[in-house]
Amino acid sequence: MAGMTSLFAAGGIAEYLQGLDGRLSSETWAFAIAAIVHAVLIINFFAVAPLFYIWLERKVAGRIQDRLGPTRVGGKFGWLQTLADGVKLIQKEDLCPQAADRMLFRLSPYLVFVASFAAMMVLPWSDGWIAQNLDVGIFFMLAVMSLEVMGVILAGYSSGSKWSLFGGMREAAQVVSYEIPMAICALVPVTALGTLNMVDISRAQSGTLVNWMVFHDPFCFFAFFVYFTVATASVKRAPFDLAEAESELVAGFHTEYSGIRWSYFFMAEYGSMFAVSGIATALFLGGWQTGLGIEQALLDPLRNWGSGQAWLPKGFVVGNYIANLVGCLVFITKGCVLVFVQMWVRWTLPRLRIDQVMATCLKYLLPISCFLFLGVTLWPLVVYQAWGRTTVFEGSTPLGNKAFTRPAPKAIPAAAPKATAMLEREVGS
Repeated sequence: MAGMTSLFAAGGIAEYLQGLDGRLSSETWAFAIAAIVHAVLIINFFAVAPLFYIWLERKVAGRIQDRLGPTRVGGKFGWLQTLADGVKLIQKEDLCPQAADRMLFRLSPYLVFVASFAAMMVLPWSDGWIAQNLDVGIFFMLAVMSLEVMGVILAGYSSGSKWSLFGGMREAAQVVSYEIPMAICALVPVTALGTLNMVDISRAQSGTLVNWMVFHDPFCFFAFFVYFTVATASVKRAPFDLAEAESELVAGFHTEYSGIRWSYFFMAEYGSMFAVSGIATALFLGGWQTGLGIEQALLDPLRNWGSGQAWLPKGFVVGNYIANLVGCLVFITKGCVLVFVQMWVRWTLPRLRIDQVMATCLKYLLPISCFLFLGVTLWPLVVYQAWGRTTVFEGSTPLGNKAFTRPAPKAIPAAAPKATAMLEREVGS
């Protein structure tokens, strides 16, 4: 029940509503409203983040190319340049080619958009701040993100253009190929921890920097870099960007799109960039943990501060909210740093040919990821044979035990009898 004692924890909103008197106390209404609240929060981040990332990419590209980037719209640093471009795109005419399949042509951008958006439902933004705390969270996230390729294929097929069809096939071949080593690399820390739950994975990395999975063993260390490489390719970023081919001088599968539908593809691309960076943050970089050990010293004692105040909603703890807000900012900062690295790589390295892209995946990255997966399964046995224990440092807690050891339950403020009885039944079960 840890992480569910706050009003803004996963499931906390539904539990709070069920504790009220009236129509909203029914389970159907409570969970429906909780789902809407979670969706609105995620869609706001999903829509606002690309505004910042597009501006950031222009500034990064400008600095690398010895230019200034946006400098006029919105002040000295061009903060409102992306917003101005969005207003321009909304005003553009929504064109549909005469030879296109109109239904599929109009549906494709939304498929790409929804696939990228839905993946964020299982990102552990902080301790308890997650839309859906699934026991198979990492599996769900990788599966949903793979559906984006359906929109890419349909966009190229339905456009009625051979260049769009070629671009869609190139993207589909690339994305499907790189999803295999990406999933295998994601299984490396999952195998070491023994859980697919992304909240449990982040909690197991609490403490100092050495507890992060990237520093757990040599296989997890190299798996992080291989994962980041294949994840960059899976979201169609340069130097693996094969949608636009110089021989055709067209934009690949979205050549025939204009206006707001064209922008949906790029919103989904930047959303997917943060999604794969969020997976890397949760699996390898400690999730919402700072790595400085301040959580146990400062934030955990703060979580019960301000509980039981009469002027606050029942179940809302001010200290717990502040601690989770700090963790959420840490998680977003780590993800943004990885997105910045993806931009840095794009404007630094030259693009590869399609045969080089496929050879890099099938001949090198896929065997390397399989080797890392095999190595992390044998690592505990090797350590046990060498030191007589499954951890390198004497007295350390095995990762599997850390993943399934919940933190001490937080104090539950006085709530309505109905909510209290429901909590007691769940704890008892």
